[in-house]
Amino acid sequence: MTDAKDEKTGAKKPTRKKTTPKDQAPHETEWELRLYVAGHTSKSIAALNNLRQICEQHLAGKYKIEVVDLLENPQLAKGDEIVALPTLVRRLPEPIRKIIGSLSDTEKVLVGLQLRPREEA
Repeated sequence: MTDAKDEKTGAKKPTRKKTTPKDQAPHETEWELRLYVAGHTSKSIAALNNLRQICEQHLAGKYKIEVVDLLENPQLAKGDEIVALPTLVRRLPEPIRKIIGSLSDTEKVLVGLQLRPREEA
């Protein structure tokens, strides 16, 4: 907050600093997530279900999930340098982050997405 003067009284009044997406904490911005899968395999379905559950619990109403099936569009793997499936790519907020696997370990996913700090051993 910064102080500004009231025009009528001359007294200082608090004003709020305008925030930009870079100023906001990651959980306050809209998240763009892209899940790369290979068809409707059990791992792909599990990854999508796990991702939806994590997003609803930790990002309710502040996320978009795009599912990219590389069996249908293999050329799309090149843009995000996908080398294994399923792979989750956090496109926004920056920086881009990638998590490979079924996303079944919620704690690792939260740390990987930077929703929770890594615990020191």
